[in-house]
Amino acid sequence: MIYFYTWSTPNTRKISISLEEMQLPYEIKLIVLKEQQQKQPDYLKINPNGRVPAIIDRDNNDFAVFESGAILIYLAEKSGLFLPSDVQGRSTVMQWLMWQMGGLGPMQGQANVFYRYFPEKLPSVISRYQNETRRLYQVMDTRLANEDYLAGAYSVADMACYPWVAQHEWSGIDLEEFSNLTRWFDAVGERPAVKVGMTVPEPQRPPDKMLETANRVLVM
Repeated sequence: MIYFYTWSTPNTRKISISLEEMQLPYEIKLIVLKEQQQKQPDYLKINPNGRVPAIIDRDNNDFAVFESGAILIYLAEKSGLFLPSDVQGRSTVMQWLMWQMGGLGPMQGQANVFYRYFPEKLPSVISRYQNETRRLYQVMDTRLANEDYLAGAYSVADMACYPWVAQHEWSGIDLEEFSNLTRWFDAVGERPAVKVGMTVPEPQRPPDKMLETANRVLVM
């Protein structure tokens, strides 16, 4: 059983998608960010960085893992799925996963903040992060002109990128200008596990009305 510490963010959606794709049993542990639960001492023992997501693997001596990319790799290795065992295949997936962690997530995250949340509108700053996000989308679009998925076969790299691309409108970016990326986005979005994973969690809804699946249990 995996304890999954989460809230509604693109980085946590990566993990819920992967847990559903890998069909690993898990329990949701909601970390309410607005209440600063991620900064509490008990949680900092799990994730010293004070962010979500994090997991505890109850089947592996309560081993804790934080950072979404590290969690994806851990779960892929645990399940034997979505991360090739051959050197080149594994490296290709890791390259795109690291690309997301170091580029797409941080840049689009800043685009989200300055376009939607920041109290002062700073056009030059908004433009800077939106343009960099568009550049990164173009990198994906070019790659996907010759591949169905980022690393060739569907992998944790796609799981990492999808929740961020799903927020393109929130960042003020039109996806239609990237035809190959749009095709990939539509294909990934049709996967049953992705559809479920993108709803985990739904903290704004009462727990008894949350979508339940055979392999997850809501724990408050």
